[in-house]
Amino acid sequence: MSFPTPLRGVVPPVITPLTPSGEVDVPSVRRLTAHLIEAGVHGLFLLGSSGETAYLTDAQRRTALEAAVDTAGGRVPVLAGVIDTTTARVLDRAADAVRAGADALVATAPFYTRTHPVEIADHFRRVRSGADLPLFAYDIPVAVHTKLPRGLVLDLAADGTLTGLKDSSGDEGSLRRLLVELRRGTPDFSVLTGSELTVDCALLAGADGVVPGLGNVDAHGYVRLYEAARAGDWAAARAEQDRLAALYALTEVGDPAVMGPSSSALGAFKAAVHLRGLIDCAATAAPQVPLGAAAVARVRTHLAEAGLL
Repeated sequence: MSFPTPLRGVVPPVITPLTPSGEVDVPSVRRLTAHLIEAGVHGLFLLGSSGETAYLTDAQRRTALEAAVDTAGGRVPVLAGVIDTTTARVLDRAADAVRAGADALVATAPFYTRTHPVEIADHFRRVRSGADLPLFAYDIPVAVHTKLPRGLVLDLAADGTLTGLKDSSGDEGSLRRLLVELRRGTPDFSVLTGSELTVDCALLAGADGVVPGLGNVDAHGYVRLYEAARAGDWAAARAEQDRLAALYALTEVGDPAVMGPSSSALGAFKAAVHLRGLIDCAATAAPQVPLGAAAVARVRTHLAEAGLL
């Protein structure tokens, strides 16, 4: 499909449904993908953090992406995470994404080894020249231990290396300054916030959209929030954001004595989507600790309070 520039709207980072044995559950990928599109989302981001891409084999990544692309059928653009440690490995994942029919790529800075901004810029340029698809930078320093410098993003936007940015840095001040500078010279560059609890604020500041993990659970809510903001109805946008912020408490149901916050959040997303009948199994990839029955019961309570059951 023709890729929109800038990409705007709600672009959920799609979870990767798994079978009890840990394989990709293709029928559930298809069912969830169809549900999100029917809810009115504006794109899909496969193989991101919420998609457990760090836990999947290369073959599993391909399987999930191919199923989603086929189900989308060109109705919305599909962005493929090509997240890996080095440029060579990212280029391999990008080649897989091209063959699968993805519409754009999403890459982080290289990680494991520490890299300089000059090396990070070279990384993105090599990925963009090696795969003829629009490229989004994914700024997630909590995972890759590098915050993308604002000047680097502006340079790569200006020379056409990057089409957009998914900002999950949590640095709202830096994001605001980036948006101000982009408006001066690169208006077609897309900025999507990954801070799903402050979407109304980001949209008011000029962000183009949101990539919300909670969007797997309540895509309709994020679409309503976005549409209210686009219409200038900031009271309605704030009310929807407040409801979603309350629902986000489901990510904290895991027992911190036995699991980390990532396992709790991903487990809760999958449990919620399973309870809503959109996937067949709530399993997360090893070695993440699964939610216990009491935690799943709390997820059910949050869904009921949000009117989703």
